[in-house]
Amino acid sequence: MVDAAGSAVYMRAELWAVRRFMETANRPTSCFDAIPDGRHGEAAGLTVSEFPGIAPEGKAMGQLNAGIVPVTPFQQNCTILFDMDDRKGVVVDPGGDVDKILAVLKDNAITVDAIWITHGHIDHAGGAMELKEKLGVEIIGPHEADKMLLDNLENQGKRYGIAGVCNCVPDRFLAEGETVSFGEHVFEVLHCPGHAPGHVVYYNRAAKFAHVGDVLFRGSVGRTDLPGGDHAALIASIKEKLLPLGDDIGFICGHGPGSRFGEERRTNPFLT
Repeated sequence: MVDAAGSAVYMRAELWAVRRFMETANRPTSCFDAIPDGRHGEAAGLTVSEFPGIAPEGKAMGQLNAGIVPVTPFQQNCTILFDMDDRKGVVVDPGGDVDKILAVLKDNAITVDAIWITHGHIDHAGGAMELKEKLGVEIIGPHEADKMLLDNLENQGKRYGIAGVCNCVPDRFLAEGETVSFGEHVFEVLHCPGHAPGHVVYYNRAAKFAHVGDVLFRGSVGRTDLPGGDHAALIASIKEKLLPLGDDIGFICGHGPGSRFGEERRTNPFLT
């Protein structure tokens, strides 16, 4: 099927590969499945997916957890990455529905250190400034090549009929080869243009996990018909930067279920 953002993502609820926060008619609840190779546990009444990691000095790290809050009419995977031990983490791509994100953070006693942005489209960055104001944290990323998109989020909101969107001014842009972190969890920054010129991917080598935004999906790839899109650059980003990381790398994407790089290398029709 084609998702609200226009990407051909094949959606099957039973294949969700990450923790996903969902809502019932009356109250928030949760429905979580393990990311590939993640382990299950219980915390604050929630089933959690955990990713064992090893720190550079060889000692065991705290468990890296991932939770999804679907936001905006595009059902974008706003992602909360956090450490199970100290309940500190980051929010990746708060595209909107900020009150919903805040409620999930409060209900799960998660303290946010920063906001990370993968790219400058409205469904990924439209709520970043509001969330920054509410939490008092910095916005980090994406690459500076997306500044034009971030400067025009309010216009994007008018185009799609989404109210309350603010242009986004990151406290820090990112570049290829930099790292970002919270606690002991270090993520390498990969600049992966194609879907958007300044798109970045966050890769945790110790946990064999990546947040790829809208670069790659289960069975599909990001659309390239939007301003700054470049299909050849997108495929090069995937084949030259993501797939070489290894077949066993599990990933969360911006829409739909996650997967592993190996599965996409073997079966994704856009890559075979």
